[in-house]
Amino acid sequence: MNLMSNFIVYVKKHLDNLTLTFGGEHIKTVEIRKLSNNLYRELDDKSKANVFKICEDLLEEYNWAMGVIAYDFAYRVRKQYDDNTFSIFESWLIKYVRGWGDCDDFCTHAFGELLIQKPECFHKIISWTNREEFWMRRAAAVILIPSINQNKYSKLEPFLISDKLIKDDNVLVCKGYGWMLKVLSIKELELVYNYLVNNREIMPRVSFRYAIEKMDKHMKEQLMRL
Repeated sequence: MNLMSNFIVYVKKHLDNLTLTFGGEHIKTVEIRKLSNNLYRELDDKSKANVFKICEDLLEEYNWAMGVIAYDFAYRVRKQYDDNTFSIFESWLIKYVRGWGDCDDFCTHAFGELLIQKPECFHKIISWTNREEFWMRRAAAVILIPSINQNKYSKLEPFLISDKLIKDDNVLVCKGYGWMLKVLSIKELELVYNYLVNNREIMPRVSFRYAIEKMDKHMKEQLMRL
């Protein structure tokens, strides 16, 4: 199945059928992912070039469900990522992502996987902390989470990102880097604890609370009394 226009029509038909199946109610993400799996299996050409073209066509629809499928497809060709993939993914992040849900889906799967494979791209991420779009600033933190989870963050600087976002005025950005610090606390408890102590007066409380979620009760109580 290689004709782009036909494929988009095909996807829309399946999404319409899903909507009917669920009685017009909002389709759960898990159902979209099941559909995405089936659609991907039907592709004859699974080359990165073809799949990325399909992804862009899906993203051009600016439809939530199609976006889920696009980011899922992009992750499925992860073994084909190369030096040009970062610029492609960054362009998608800028052009197509518009909320925290899309940001997190993309950055904790396809884009996060790219950073695991190519940690040298970290320096390109730092500039996102200065972007006007809140999802770009959130992405600068969230994209580190897969690397941290897989213990592949030695060449990254999570605290540099949180330093640059620490006084951000968008709550979704604050929650984003708080989430990143929470995941890091599982690996580097003492470092995160000391970071929170040292920045307790300037860090928004929402970020602070997110960051301590995985700590034990005693440590949480100590930090909350600061």
